[in-house]
Amino acid sequence: MGQRDPVLVPEVSQHEVQVRQGFTGTELLLFGAVLDPAGRAGQGYDIVVVLKGPAEPIRLREKERFAGVWVNAQSNDFRSVPSFFAVASSRPVSDIVDDKTAAIYEFGTRNIQLSPSGSIDPAQQQRFARGLVDLKQRQGLYKEDMRGVQITQNVLYQARIELPSNVTTGTYTAETFAVTQGRVIASAVAEVEVRKVGMERQVEYYSQNFGLGYGLIAVLLSVVMGWGAGRLFARL
Repeated sequence: MGQRDPVLVPEVSQHEVQVRQGFTGTELLLFGAVLDPAGRAGQGYDIVVVLKGPAEPIRLREKERFAGVWVNAQSNDFRSVPSFFAVASSRPVSDIVDDKTAAIYEFGTRNIQLSPSGSIDPAQQQRFARGLVDLKQRQGLYKEDMRGVQITQNVLYQARIELPSNVTTGTYTAETFAVTQGRVIASAVAEVEVRKVGMERQVEYYSQNFGLGYGLIAVLLSVVMGWGAGRLFARL
């Protein structure tokens, strides 16, 4: 009988994150165990955790200075861009796997599969991809922590990943990989649901499902508030 590979048992500190008014972000604890059916004690593993938010299409525009004014120049569309992306590992990824394996499993922000659309020059595509990743990093939505996973006795592991206040709602996937000798030997997925509650949820619902009515009400409220403010200051 062949030697069986270890099994990953992942867990998340909270499977639902509620976004309310004044939400300032939260910390997710991703933890679990590496169970070895063969009972091989002391075998060394590395752990890589990849947390991804819902995918969304994005059009990225490049700015050029023309006659002293910044104007839109070239643009590039991406069909499937993770709204959030974070990687944590027990050691630097370059010390764990080769570049090909890192690219296959998206171990790092430079390995995110962004799915550009249309025909575009490869050099230009890479430039736009780097610009997109840089933008997301400055927004706090893409991050790496190459020593962010702690492993205890080659069995238990844990990683902490911060979700900022500007995260997109939807289903987040936390995929954990066990790696030894440059080979991914086990993987497992846990999910986290980020959703708005309270007044924020109602506003989001009506804006998405009743767009015309929501827009008309917003305009009407602006007109009424402007008129009311004008009347108030006219009496002062």
